[in-house]
Amino acid sequence: MTITATPAQAVGTPRAVLPALLTVTFLTALDFFIVNVAMPAIQVDLRAGPAALQWVVAGFGLALAAGLITGGRLGDLYGRRRVLAIGLAVFTAASGLCGLAPNAGALIAGRVLQGVGAALLMPQTLAILRTAVAPAEQPRAFSRYALTLGLGAVLGQVVGGVLIRADLFGLDWRACFLINLPVGAVALWLLRRVPESRGTGARLDLPGAALVTAALVALVLPLIQGRAQGWPAWTWVSLALAAVLFAGFILLQRYRPEPLVHPALFKVRAFAAGLVAVQAFWMGQASFFLVLALYLQSGRGLSALQSGAVFTAVGAGYLLTSRRAHRVAARLGRATVAVGGLVMAAGLGALALTADRPLPWVLPGLALEGLGMGLALGPLTTLALSAVPANHTGSASGVLATVNQTGNALGVALIGIVFYQAATIAEGFRASVAALVVLELALVLLARLLPRA
Repeated sequence: MTITATPAQAVGTPRAVLPALLTVTFLTALDFFIVNVAMPAIQVDLRAGPAALQWVVAGFGLALAAGLITGGRLGDLYGRRRVLAIGLAVFTAASGLCGLAPNAGALIAGRVLQGVGAALLMPQTLAILRTAVAPAEQPRAFSRYALTLGLGAVLGQVVGGVLIRADLFGLDWRACFLINLPVGAVALWLLRRVPESRGTGARLDLPGAALVTAALVALVLPLIQGRAQGWPAWTWVSLALAAVLFAGFILLQRYRPEPLVHPALFKVRAFAAGLVAVQAFWMGQASFFLVLALYLQSGRGLSALQSGAVFTAVGAGYLLTSRRAHRVAARLGRATVAVGGLVMAAGLGALALTADRPLPWVLPGLALEGLGMGLALGPLTTLALSAVPANHTGSASGVLATVNQTGNALGVALIGIVFYQAATIAEGFRASVAALVVLELALVLLARLLPRA
């Protein structure tokens, strides 16, 4: 099989396209991280046990990871703007259900529905950036996308702490979900200016969609729940089943007339190498934010609001480099990702050395981590999608976003083992960031497989 490129059906300007896409990106990134801050208040108000709290996070992540590839293909088939709008509407409505949830079960159901909406919309943002923005403007557009993604992650800690502390209208933790309603409404209104585009094909590969969804659930579920349950036998059975299901999916795609993911996509070196590098990058990010939050709140005794304020050191570094990363990449190409990995490794090394020192000593390491993240993320995403034909961008974006989510889950599982095996929180934090240094150095090596420019 071969894949053929077709030009994008509509090309807009960043001024028309970016406001809607960046609002959607910020909304989903903010929601992913804001929940961590709200968990203690949710536990008290809804009398939720540890298992229910875990599923408030796991329900969203599982639905998101399982649906991204199918969501990307739906955009190719039925229109990326249309599927993005549907996904955003589902996500916004589900946020309302979460904010009004009378008990933990209703909250978990709302979170699963949020994950379904996010799985529909997330691949479309990348695909529309790749097809609806003029090629000369794409590096800058992806740089702004990366900036928004990172700021949403960092500010999730701050905004969550502020909303809970302010207790607006007596809403407490519910405001963390209900704030999505006005933001989602604004984003839906902005989508009017985004041009429609679609790829090739007439129907969805339903057997392929069912198989890859089952494979992703079998992979991600044990990664999310395994450590907390002590890695019982079912987690290993599930991981083995995931390998079998993925093998069956790959075999099926070779013989389907309209496959869910065209096998020839993985013969595009830029895309295949980009997937591996993206996996390494995101394995480090979610796990870093997790151990940092635990270190600051449980180890240092900071409140959610104080912890969020410390996170701004990461955000400041990220803001400084992500705005200019596309200009650096124009000169250095793939070396920009390598430099970003080295800066992150230096920041993590500094954190390992200062874990027991007074809090101000920790801030330079956090700032360096943010500087490296901002330098690497935008160029990495751009290079990974740079050679993908326009008519397959939705599928490719779905695969890329899936690798993002599985990288998050795998990183949390592995670094969580390192963190919780330590005798103290400070020792666990030091051991975790040391392990993450190795991961960032692996990203530096993987950057050599990416396209030069």
